[in-house]
Amino acid sequence: MTEDEAPGAEPYVFAPPPAVTVPVRGGGLFPIHRVYCVGRNYAEHSIEMGHDPDREPPFFFQKNPDNLLYGTDFPYPPMSADVQFEVELVVALGQGGADIPAERALDHVWGYAVGLDMTRRDLQGEAKRMGRPWEVGKAFEHSAPIGPIEPVFEIGHPERGIISLDVNGARRQEGDIAQMIWKVPEMIACLSRLFVLAPGDLIFSGTPAGVGPVQRGDRMHASIEGVGELDLAVV
Repeated sequence: MTEDEAPGAEPYVFAPPPAVTVPVRGGGLFPIHRVYCVGRNYAEHSIEMGHDPDREPPFFFQKNPDNLLYGTDFPYPPMSADVQFEVELVVALGQGGADIPAERALDHVWGYAVGLDMTRRDLQGEAKRMGRPWEVGKAFEHSAPIGPIEPVFEIGHPERGIISLDVNGARRQEGDIAQMIWKVPEMIACLSRLFVLAPGDLIFSGTPAGVGPVQRGDRMHASIEGVGELDLAVV
């Protein structure tokens, strides 16, 4: 408080936004700190996006916590004619830290969820061509649909299992989380050298091949074996 502030004055100039949370399967709310995303973490998807997976170290971008969408349908965003789906395993951290060794990284995981990294691909492509950041393509409102968080004490640490996405009943993406180039412990270790991780951080761990566009009226069904399912319509 500065000298010219009246005693008892409210510390905020306007009401702060509510905390962002994601429900936990079985009860409770998981508070969100940050949302990290791993780019091109499946070899076939890296190839379909025009890159060589054998030559790339992991790289990361972020979405905003309030980009998360839970329990409602996905509203088609403005300023885009090419909105695409990417189904991903989401890692939810219950402990943070810096310089976390890979062999201890799983101790920091609280749970897992099914998520979608929705992307305005045309805007992302334009940003890539111009050497600009990706936020307009990746971090728009409602761009991170997510299912309930499944606690590790219920499902363990999934190392393999079919990851898939159907649109209107037709299979569009299918892979196995065992095909991730950078496994969960490695991505946590790498991230923790770049950022100080914290409880409540989410990591969207990348998507298999087959990404593609959706239109208003489409219905998406995402599934990860051993983790859960996510259903929502494009409205």
